[in-house]
Amino acid sequence: MSLTDKNFDTYEEFEKKQQQTDEILEYIDGIIYMSLSPGIKHQRISSYLHGELHHVLKNSNCEVFSAPTDVLFKHNENDNNKRVVPDLFVTCHPENFTEKEYIGAPEFIIEILSPSNKSHDLVRKLNLYMENGVKEYWIVDPMEKRIMIYTLDENGEVQFDLVNENGKAASRLFENFKIETKDLFFD
Repeated sequence: MSLTDKNFDTYEEFEKKQQQTDEILEYIDGIIYMSLSPGIKHQRISSYLHGELHHVLKNSNCEVFSAPTDVLFKHNENDNNKRVVPDLFVTCHPENFTEKEYIGAPEFIIEILSPSNKSHDLVRKLNLYMENGVKEYWIVDPMEKRIMIYTLDENGEVQFDLVNENGKAASRLFENFKIETKDLFFD
């Protein structure tokens, strides 16, 4: 999944590479990652979740966005910046958008696992999102037919829920967002 031929790039080098390609690139801890095009199962799940979130959020000040919309976790030194492209994210802060990206931590992020990105989403992005204040992070695993839900509580502690096949996942942030896995994991 890594794109670079060396271990570390500066954020400036990343920005140059990003301008030279139409590929989806992410930058985390000095490493540039390239995402492969998602498969049909991945896209069906993403579309379903996007539609459900859109329906739940339509009369609120929050909005759902899908890939490829960049999220920049900006830090004082450019080389500490992190740029990711979540499958889906929800924000209630439209003022954090520029013309090409969202700056800051969205309230809610969903990543859908593919065989090629499993460790990236399960480890790297989980740590990145929790460290940067994402309040709720769902990892949807179509291979295992389960949803892993990580939530930051009011004390900044990470809470974990696992919803298996034939279960029901419910957001702690958006109380009307509930997903039955039987509706999500269809073959």
